[in-house]
Amino acid sequence: MAQFRLQGSKVLAVDLTGDAVKAKNGSMVAYDGQMAFKKMSGGGEGLRGMVTRRLTGEQMTVMEVQGHGTCFFADRASEINLVNLRGEKLYVESSNLLCTDAGLRTGTTFTGLRGATTGNGLFTTTVEGSGQAAIMSDGPAVVLRVSAQYPLSVDPGAYIAHTGNLQQSFQSGVNFRTLIGEGSGEAFQIRFEGEGLVYVQPSERNTVGGDI
Repeated sequence: MAQFRLQGSKVLAVDLTGDAVKAKNGSMVAYDGQMAFKKMSGGGEGLRGMVTRRLTGEQMTVMEVQGHGTCFFADRASEINLVNLRGEKLYVESSNLLCTDAGLRTGTTFTGLRGATTGNGLFTTTVEGSGQAAIMSDGPAVVLRVSAQYPLSVDPGAYIAHTGNLQQSFQSGVNFRTLIGEGSGEAFQIRFEGEGLVYVQPSERNTVGGDI
């Protein structure tokens, strides 16, 4: 199985011994040894995935990298975080997904209002199975644990991914005072309850409620 490791915080090094990984198209920055690159359609999910991703708007262009040696990946100097999956499902925005083991299954799922508030649409990408994945963040991400005793509220613009058995609900602070220009400054949050981990970046992307 491919071995993922960080070369600094912004470069992912993957050691390959004849196996393969799926990576964001064009994210290879260097390699040694022998590598073969093949662009994959539909986020690596074939024709069905291509149709699904077009319908959901959750676009993702990936390539398969196979070979012997070490391949280095990076994207716009983003910080990289490693996620070890043991039969779990990772929920992540496709723009934050850098690389996965080839054996992990990717797909899309409905996110409802959470997706709408992040400005990324109503669907998000899932990664499922056992293996490693690398996700990106704008600045070093923090991993926050959610438990039955400690639910978590997150700004939609700072959310990047989560794992575990978590239920999401949408919280809004929009009221009459908001309409007259005296909002709280934090109009929307996503509340996570259950058991799992939430990845949050120290930077907020533009969202629907960002200026309310």
